[in-house]
Amino acid sequence: MKRTWPISTVDDAARARIGVTRVAAAHGVPPLERTRLAAALGARLRQCLTKGGAWRLALTKAGASLQVEVWPSPADGEPPWLVTAPCPEPAPAPLRDTVAGDATTLSEALLGADEDTALVLERLAEQERLVAFHREELHQTNQGVLALHAELDAAGRAQREAFAAEREARREAEDARRRLTFLADASAALTASLNHEEIVRRLPELLVPQYARTVDVWLFDAEDERVPSVPRPAAAVIAARTGRPQYASAHPGGFPGVEDQPPSALHPGRSLLCVPLPTRRAPLGVLTLTAPGQSWNPDDAVMLVELTRRAGGALDNARRFEHNRDIAETLQRALLTDLPTTPGLRLAARYLPATYGLNIGGDWYDAFRQPDGSLITVIGDVTGHGLHAAVMMSQLRTALRAYAVDGGSPGVLLTRLHTFLHHLQPDLYATAVIARFQPGEPVLTWAAAGHPPPVLRGPDGRVRTLDAKPGAMLGIPLHQEIADHTVPLEPGSTLALYTDGLVERRAQGIDPGIERLTAALGAFRGEELDADLDGSAERILDPMLSDSERDDDVCLLLCHIDSRVDRHAGSHLRTGL
Repeated sequence: MKRTWPISTVDDAARARIGVTRVAAAHGVPPLERTRLAAALGARLRQCLTKGGAWRLALTKAGASLQVEVWPSPADGEPPWLVTAPCPEPAPAPLRDTVAGDATTLSEALLGADEDTALVLERLAEQERLVAFHREELHQTNQGVLALHAELDAAGRAQREAFAAEREARREAEDARRRLTFLADASAALTASLNHEEIVRRLPELLVPQYARTVDVWLFDAEDERVPSVPRPAAAVIAARTGRPQYASAHPGGFPGVEDQPPSALHPGRSLLCVPLPTRRAPLGVLTLTAPGQSWNPDDAVMLVELTRRAGGALDNARRFEHNRDIAETLQRALLTDLPTTPGLRLAARYLPATYGLNIGGDWYDAFRQPDGSLITVIGDVTGHGLHAAVMMSQLRTALRAYAVDGGSPGVLLTRLHTFLHHLQPDLYATAVIARFQPGEPVLTWAAAGHPPPVLRGPDGRVRTLDAKPGAMLGIPLHQEIADHTVPLEPGSTLALYTDGLVERRAQGIDPGIERLTAALGAFRGEELDADLDGSAERILDPMLSDSERDDDVCLLLCHIDSRVDRHAGSHLRTGL
């Protein structure tokens, strides 16, 4: 029989000593010998543990003895330690009890101690395993906590990056919204005006200092003129000739749709953005901006190019409007008649074109004689504005004069004009009032078609509105016979014919304006009207138009019968007409 134990730790030594003791007891080694064997073996094992290293214990039964050997590590070169213990046949129990005596008691106590030690060692080993388990569990927990912290750090970084990206996206969105808002507001400000000089004046007000340090607007005097009359940056000249935006700076801008040029000799050290002002045919000028800082943000540059494009459209529209307005106004004034002179009857007329919008061309007045000597005075308004309305007004005036040659009362003349306009221009309408002064009759005959009513001032200063039932507008798709109306006419009387531009206000309507006109006409003295009818017309216009935006033409025709006419012996009016 042979058993071996490796010895490297205290636990290994204790287990080996206990194992040898148990084997010795099993093979009948006397208790005293077992005690000696255990003591010697314990001392040797303590020495081995003190020296350290790996040892090996071997127990061999050879005949009637047990042999215990302890080998050191082969590297030490030390001879093995050897001890033997006899194991004779077990003696009878009474003999053993007698021979052993106190030695048996001591051996049993030692063996019991070894058993307790083994139990303690086993418990210690179990506790050590538990400690190792808990240590490993704690290690795993620590690793998990560290991993969790790492994940939390990563999540925190990701969240911070997301917040930073969100802030950047929000900033870019706010910048884009700011640019769009500015572009919309600036475009509205530019297109609201139809005066090209005002548009040119507004551009620096809109762009300086946020988007430009300085603003220069170069407008061509003619469509094919691209040579500047004053020194201009080379980039501006290139933009004028090519029709493409140019950027002049020491460093390329790389703006979309913009060509890079060397720095300007006229503005060294500054960045210039030269953008043509486009129209339907060719650029009408170049807008040159100097950067508020070193350069422009690419998005700002794109926005400025778009704003310049819209400014070009606004300037083109303003120039077209001014051209058409000048033509219409010239035609309108050329078509207005010279008032005839008649003894005892004074005429004064005023025509004011609209100052806001292309609203000229529709209002007109006229005065002429019929073959029977009657004097026809007329005032009218053609719907629509501009050159087309002026042309239609001239046709109506010509047609009215042609119809008047054949005679006819004001109502008949208006009825003929209604039929003429309905067939000539079915989608165009007009209003008019015709008043006839007939020689030898102190009666005024008049007729109206959709027009504001005439106002008659008596010689006593009292004013009334001639609001008898008028006809409908001329040209509407309706058959109508416009009726005549008569009113007594005394020396010193004044008839006022006018268009709605004099009395109508959008916020108030027409009635308050007519009341103001009657008050203004009634405020004159008879002598003033006899002496200076033209001046009286001016004095009526001033208070009447003080609150007007003049977005429509204004016509006023005053017809005054001289109060110095002899009422009983006849008058120039009755004989001179």
